[in-house]
Amino acid sequence: MRSALELAAKEEFDILVSDIGLPDATGYELMKQVKARHGIPGIALTGYGMDDDLAHSREAGFEDHVVKPVDAVQLEQVICRIARSNGKST
Repeated sequence: MRSALELAAKEEFDILVSDIGLPDATGYELMKQVKARHGIPGIALTGYGMDDDLAHSREAGFEDHVVKPVDAVQLEQVICRIARSNGKST
């Protein structure tokens, strides 16, 4: 998580795509901090897909929750939708 936060502070990103299970924290914690500090929208990309998991993702600030395995077309559609809703061209 630390390296993601450092990178977000140095570079400009349109969207964060993060797993929920990270080596040094959770994707939920990462999303909360990135959203608060930089306003970057996020997509949770995870193997957890129960209703509670989706609710937890929303509470953390993720705009969408994609359950693995995911194909590239599905992920691209989600990225494009979020980019459009946040005023970015796709």
